[in-house]
Amino acid sequence: MVSTDKQKNFRLSGIRLSYFLILLSLLMVSCKDTEPDMPIDPDPIEDPVVAIGSVSHLVNDSIGDGFNLGNVYDNGINSAENITEIKAIIDLYKSAGMKHVRIPVTWTESVGGSTLLSETGQIRTTNSRFSSLVNIINYALQKDMYVVLNAHHERGLKENYNGSAASKAEIATLWTAIANYFKDYSFRLVFEVLNEPDGAFGDWDGVGPDPFNAQAIGYTREVFSEGVKAIRATGGRNETRTVMISTNGMGNHSMIDEVYPAKAQLPGGGTDKYLIIQVHTYDPWAFCGQDGNNNQYPGDQAIRQSLLATAQHASLLNVPVNYGEFGVGRASNQNTRNTELVRGYYKTMISTCRENGMSTSVWDDRGWFGLVTKSGSNFVFLYNIVPNMLTN
Repeated sequence: MVSTDKQKNFRLSGIRLSYFLILLSLLMVSCKDTEPDMPIDPDPIEDPVVAIGSVSHLVNDSIGDGFNLGNVYDNGINSAENITEIKAIIDLYKSAGMKHVRIPVTWTESVGGSTLLSETGQIRTTNSRFSSLVNIINYALQKDMYVVLNAHHERGLKENYNGSAASKAEIATLWTAIANYFKDYSFRLVFEVLNEPDGAFGDWDGVGPDPFNAQAIGYTREVFSEGVKAIRATGGRNETRTVMISTNGMGNHSMIDEVYPAKAQLPGGGTDKYLIIQVHTYDPWAFCGQDGNNNQYPGDQAIRQSLLATAQHASLLNVPVNYGEFGVGRASNQNTRNTELVRGYYKTMISTCRENGMSTSVWDDRGWFGLVTKSGSNFVFLYNIVPNMLTN
């Protein structure tokens, strides 16, 4: 039989061991560079502007200027596993005054040999790309930035959509899964239903119907209505979370009045106060595209006029606009991007959008359209494009 003193010593040793194991487990958790499988709310103290799900105009004003984290979670050209580098890029843009990051994500197509959405419509939460994604979303939110999370390539959905129950279920299943996972997240997390609808929704290359085709336009309205409806149905903060919808023809800004001529064509028939219309422009492609030429620049005034047309129609709809992608890329002759003409284009885009209440998300893929580069162990802005375009 153990004596009383020895029993006390054993009990004290057991208590000390228990405390040690608890502290060890906490340290192990804190040192992990990936997020847990279950969602967390990384920002329990809300920005007052969006604390109760403010109408989209207020959110769009708060989003302001931001950037795209391109070629990471959408196609894997830039590794999603290199979380340290991704965080460094976010820090760089944050220090320059950027207020949000748009994160393109491909869910239903293979990236690096795996998909994020399973055949049964569940997110593969143990997938390393998803763990990295959640880590980065949390990081940006903790930096007091907004995050726009989208469904990006989804080629099968875009090419095969036909208005059937199965097609509607595909977009609904996808967004039910995403929205449920992030249901309790800060209102500073914004959902974007579908990036650059083309294929069955209207294609400039003649692969699908013309973007002005009535059926293509109808499908575009329908797919966004189904996506928004699925998000709202998950309840909680998603009932009033800001959601971005788009136009067809690769989300081209020139299609805003064709797809949404009046509020009645918007999801919810114009009653949803939490929508932003996201549009893209790489017009003219002969200048902006990766094989473009600076000689094809139409001038600042032409760029302004195209943006003003978008702003004017948006004001009629009383729905704010986000320019979710724009930029100048070069597959070769990158030196032609390091010019006052190209820097002037970016500045014209930003200043015109600011003057007309439109938020912006400049495209950065760290490639043809890259805006950051490595200098030693640090990231710096390439060709001074970003600092120049953000100056008043």
